[in-house]
Amino acid sequence: MEPVNKEILRLLRAAAVRAEPKTRGMAKAILKLRWALFTFVREPGVEPTNNVSERRIRRAVIARKLSFGTESSEGSRFVERMLTVTTTLNQQNRNVLDYLISAHQARLHSLPAPSLLPV
Repeated sequence: MEPVNKEILRLLRAAAVRAEPKTRGMAKAILKLRWALFTFVREPGVEPTNNVSERRIRRAVIARKLSFGTESSEGSRFVERMLTVTTTLNQQNRNVLDYLISAHQARLHSLPAPSLLPV
């Protein structure tokens, strides 16, 4: 079963060949991912939006906006990693401070960092 209406598919294929470059690229990208685009229609339980993911990163987006960003690529990496760690641990109902203390102790003793994978 074709996931996209035949007329839409025909138009996308035409755009992928004859449209101006930006539209041509977009049409090619849509064609490449067309099987995934309407998964929510075919599969029960699949949400049509990414609201769950958006809610999970909302705090990070707000923090970034309020902090006016960072001044270096190292600062950006630090913030990205800390937000990843805190979000991951919160999703697993694990204590963030305990993890950070363990990670710091591991670093001091040249040991591997504790895992972020679920226990």
